[in-house]
Amino acid sequence: MIALTTPYLWYTTRATGLVALILFTAVVSLGTLVANRIGGTTVGRFEINELHRSLSMVAVVFLVIHIVTTILDSYVSTGILSAFIPMTSAYKRLAVAFGAVAFDLILAVWISSLLKLRIKNSSWRFIHWFSWIAVSTAIVHGYLSGTDARKGIGLAVVVACTAVTLAAAVWRFFGRPTRAAGRTALSPLAQSVASVSTTPSPQRSGTSRPSTQRPTNKPFASSQRPNTKRGR
Repeated sequence: MIALTTPYLWYTTRATGLVALILFTAVVSLGTLVANRIGGTTVGRFEINELHRSLSMVAVVFLVIHIVTTILDSYVSTGILSAFIPMTSAYKRLAVAFGAVAFDLILAVWISSLLKLRIKNSSWRFIHWFSWIAVSTAIVHGYLSGTDARKGIGLAVVVACTAVTLAAAVWRFFGRPTRAAGRTALSPLAQSVASVSTTPSPQRSGTSRPSTQRPTNKPFASSQRPNTKRGR
């Protein structure tokens, strides 16, 4: 690989790392809103879910830029394998290892979301839980490897992301409504449950019960039968 080092690569790495951390924290928080069925007339559940998906795509873009600029910068001895395989970096091995774990888990969640229509809903929900571990390891990675994460604005960002993630995790566990247990927003399972609940039951009494009266084959009722003897 051609040696390449410039302050702009280092600045880009630091900036995109902080932005990606903020974005993924926001994605997890929005995912909590979706799971807890939060939405009203002003901002509905569909809008929140779409914002959650769109923001996750933007976060992945910033994460890829962060990794690519780190690999290209020859000032730090990190390679392509270090982005995927933990404990293979010569530069801050433990700190970069946390970043590799976060990247692998984010890839798993992202790919499972792209294949959501082709995998089981239970499998998708299980893989989606990895996003919490990914954000947690990303926070540790940012604190250990970031040169600005231990002071000033960098430290404030790390502390804020940690607090928001912890609050979202607590609310996700205790605040989820009972009626949402075992279901996922906008999933085929939720739609099938809704369709079954709206189907009228034949056991109900009232006007919905089909009539058991036998049809008559007579063309007229007795009160409407014409009098053919009149006029003779």
